Amino acid sequence: MPDLDLIEHYDYALPDSAIALHPAVPRSSSRMLVLDPAQGSLLDSHMLAFPAQLRAGDLLVFNETRVIPSRLRLRRQTGAQLETLVIGFGREGCWDPEAGDALCLLRGAASVRLGEALLLDEGSTATLVGRAEHGAVSLRFERPVFDLFSELGLPPLPPYIRAGRRAGGQRETNDDDRANYQTTFAADDGAVAAPTAGLHFDEALLASLAEGGVRRAAVRLHVGIGTFRPVESDRLSDHTMHAERYELPEATVDAIGETRARGGRVVAVGTTVVRTLESHFGPSRGPLHGSTDILIRPGYKFAAVDALLTNFHQPRSTLLALVSAFAGYELVRSGYALALARNYRFLSYGDAMFIANRAEPA
Repeated sequence: MPDLDLIEHYDYALPDSAIALHPAVPRSSSRMLVLDPAQGSLLDSHMLAFPAQLRAGDLLVFNETRVIPSRLRLRRQTGAQLETLVIGFGREGCWDPEAGDALCLLRGAASVRLGEALLLDEGSTATLVGRAEHGAVSLRFERPVFDLFSELGLPPLPPYIRAGRRAGGQRETNDDDRANYQTTFAADDGAVAAPTAGLHFDEALLASLAEGGVRRAAVRLHVGIGTFRPVESDRLSDHTMHAERYELPEATVDAIGETRARGGRVVAVGTTVVRTLESHFGPSRGPLHGSTDILIRPGYKFAAVDALLTNFHQPRSTLLALVSAFAGYELVRSGYALALARNYRFLSYGDAMFIANRAEPA
């Protein structure tokens, strides 16, 4: 067995042609690869067959965070075009404007001077007032930022989607992305990236699950930039996750207890749900409301989640390490190789993987 703390073992060749640039229509028409760690098996399937993978009494747990259209176009007085992604307010990056100036990722920030006023399309300004960790900056907006999001904000699509569209001669963002890059059950503003496993669900699929006796519960983890920040260290144990805010309702805790008592499975829809539940039920025993910087890698003993629906993740990522911890490293490698060979669609707008039960840690 390789040393699974080394990030090099989570690398694989991902061709541009495998990256989904647009979502499946309808949402529930995505393909789904089913992994069963108990059997060591892989099965081609699709999301419309997902209800058949569950049984009455199972509990699906969704992340109800809502993506904020927090990408804004700016320009310098010279006319040079810039772009920023607002990731929160104040040093903590929370979504309370009273916490301070907007914490942002600003493309081309190195060339912008402290005190320089940048122009937005409607004529107001954003002034660079500070530089923060990991390349972030502080911008002081002349107008309330949430008003700007409503008027000018663009969906924070991942850079690889926008780059792929540009390379194909398409617009970076189209009119459908505001709805497509949002789950049908989103309820609370706070994310700068979608909980992408939830994008596979439409009302028809949710109704089919309910008819089969599958119950629903919710958490909220406001997906931040830390979830997707590249691992720059050689070892996962040396990588620092940025904290993300979460909320675990007592009703969900109760539903998990009832499900377990009846012999049902707790099925996480997405890695953000896994991280939220394990932050509370796992070894750290975190509060119901707070922030988490949990990094899950092989060897982790799961306390709350029995099965997982997720997407296909980027190479060398903490998300791929989490999935490898849940399903087993070798089975995940085989699953990714099969998915690439059979032309599954990868990353945020791509197809799904269902891990029917968790593997026991080696």
